[in-house]
Amino acid sequence: MTSMTIVRRIAARPAIVFEALSTEEGMTSWWGPADVPVLVAKADLHVGGRFQVRFRTADGLEHVCAGEFLEIVRPERIVMSWQWTVNGAPEEQESISRVELHLRAIDTGTELTLVHAALRDDASARSHEWGWSGALDKLTRKFGEARTA
Repeated sequence: MTSMTIVRRIAARPAIVFEALSTEEGMTSWWGPADVPVLVAKADLHVGGRFQVRFRTADGLEHVCAGEFLEIVRPERIVMSWQWTVNGAPEEQESISRVELHLRAIDTGTELTLVHAALRDDASARSHEWGWSGALDKLTRKFGEARTA
């Protein structure tokens, strides 16, 4: 198993970024790689609650990721399980992994650290890093990039 980590500085307070990470409206605005549109986002934000995001890639294929909220510390941390699904059933080659979102207040907004752990191999980690980078770039553009003085 392997993991990947991405850090972004966002020009918004942690509470605002937390809402974008955890609400259906917020998730719809940034989830998915590059210019991929979110079709549906569902989030039942409590420990044991579920989330699901469906998006369509440029090739016309629809992808669904889903999981359970494992830990919620408002507005500092969200931990969730993660699994790709096809027609509501888990993809065979993809095991359940873990996504941790850590938010830390900085002078210019929020430092967001995303850790996606328990990925099956390096190829999966690279693929998820590409996807998360595109998504977090959209999230950063939504609020602006926090610059250090």
